[in-house]
Amino acid sequence: MSLAADDVKNIAHLARLEIDEKNIEGYAKSLSSILDLVEQMNAVDTTDVKPMAHPMDVCQRLRTDEVLEENQRETFQKIAPKTEDGLYLVPQVIE
Repeated sequence: MSLAADDVKNIAHLARLEIDEKNIEGYAKSLSSILDLVEQMNAVDTTDVKPMAHPMDVCQRLRTDEVLEENQRETFQKIAPKTEDGLYLVPQVIE
C-alpha cells in the first residue's frame, strides 16, 4: 500500500502532529512499508495456530503464600492518636 503526501498530512492532522513539508516524503515511505508488512502478516494462514501468552512453554515458579509476620494491629493502634473499631481516624480533608 502506497501513501501519498496528502495521506500523511491527514494522518498527522488526526494525530495532532506537526511535521515539516520536507519530511513528508520520508514519512510516506516509512508508513507505506509498515502497512505492507501488516498486509504480509495478514496473508499468513493462522487457523491452526493456538494463541499463546509467551513464546516459551514455561511455568513461573512461585513461592508458597504463607504468613511470615504476626498481626500487630493492636500494638500499632495503641500509639495512634485516634482509632475506632480497628480503623485509624484522620481529620477530614475534603468537604
